[in-house]
Amino acid sequence: MSRTRQLRLGAFMRPVSIHTGAWRYPGAYPDANFNFAHIKRFAQRLEAAKFDAFFMADHLAVLNLPMAALKRSHTVTSFEPFTLLSALAAVTERIGLVATASTSFEAPYHVARRFASLDHISGGRAGWNIVTTANPDAALNFGQDEQMDHGARYVRAREFFDVVTGLWDSFADDAFVRDVESGVYVDLERMHVLDHRGPNLSVRGPLNIARPVQGWPVVVQAGSSEPGRQLAAETAEVVFSAEASPEAARAFYADVKGRMARLGRDPDHLKILPAAFVVLGDSVAEAEAKRARLDALVHYDSGIGSLSGMLGTDVSGFDPDGPLPDIPETNASKSGRARMVALARAENLSIRQLAQKAGSYAGLAFVGTPASVADGMEDWLDSRACDGFNIMVPTLPEGLDDVVDRLVPELQRRGLFRRDYAGTTLRDHLGLPRPPNRFFA
Repeated sequence: MSRTRQLRLGAFMRPVSIHTGAWRYPGAYPDANFNFAHIKRFAQRLEAAKFDAFFMADHLAVLNLPMAALKRSHTVTSFEPFTLLSALAAVTERIGLVATASTSFEAPYHVARRFASLDHISGGRAGWNIVTTANPDAALNFGQDEQMDHGARYVRAREFFDVVTGLWDSFADDAFVRDVESGVYVDLERMHVLDHRGPNLSVRGPLNIARPVQGWPVVVQAGSSEPGRQLAAETAEVVFSAEASPEAARAFYADVKGRMARLGRDPDHLKILPAAFVVLGDSVAEAEAKRARLDALVHYDSGIGSLSGMLGTDVSGFDPDGPLPDIPETNASKSGRARMVALARAENLSIRQLAQKAGSYAGLAFVGTPASVADGMEDWLDSRACDGFNIMVPTLPEGLDDVVDRLVPELQRRGLFRRDYAGTTLRDHLGLPRPPNRFFA
């Protein structure tokens, strides 16, 4: 079957499952988060299934959880993303490699240099997930007493993007002539000194690395607050969104792409990929039983810790069987807090029930047979609620193997997903143009 639009599929791996009970599930690898042999196999399986990208989240501090929750967290430790993705680049050939790097606690020169290196090492498969970092404990690891204000973080992020992309454009694509006869290695007329001086950043440049294979690594963004949506419209090429209903997703899709059009950007040059938790079974009932079994492994300490982190407020002292009280806004993630408060109010959930959802996964979930899940994904794509999904697998290795061996073939049978890669770079996979160098024709 031929279709004009097909799904784009990323795998949000963190580098393994986001579910706090996943490491306890029967048959799971408890050490998968910090076991390179396992992660290598996961990446190779995803590549065999023709996934667009392996998406590596990151934290710059131990998660700000109560100690009772922290001791139960399987993501308390994980690899530094550039080290891991550089290693994965050597054992894969086509799958994109997306890493998180913070605009609040990183230097733009370091970020530009690392992503340019990853893009060259991988042959053009790098992607940069821009985050402003919501965890207040991260500030304490970088010589700051408190976290930057939410709005100020996004102002800095916008300037940070301009600096990083300007550094990637330091050299024209043809600057490195390497003329053995004349002895000229680089044409300095084709080198640009950025000399950026802005309200938040001062960076001279140029970057000491040739322009990335893709021109720029693919720019990914995940914020959905008002500043986050605007940043996405101005800068992003992929948005990792979190809407749980098709109605909310369609509104988000139309809003962000509408902003792009008003800014003069082509809306087709942005792919919106909602997070999707996928649990498969031979029947819907079997899949639901798997999900229930997994969710039952969420310890209350883990759930209340996850909930407190999402809300930006410690709610462990409230009555677990009472309703969620009014929670003041903090300097943490605005969109994450809003989603949890809305869920509590809409379903009249107690703190205990909300904590259980926070520790499992409270967002969009496709739970069913390969056919029923494919039906749901097709509906989302055709109704312009998304351009694809960033899939979260419930358990490792079973959940990932189910997606690769059962869901992907069903999507391919329907013409919803590719059977082979059409190119070699992440931009090729996503159908994104190579950006022109802003300083050189």
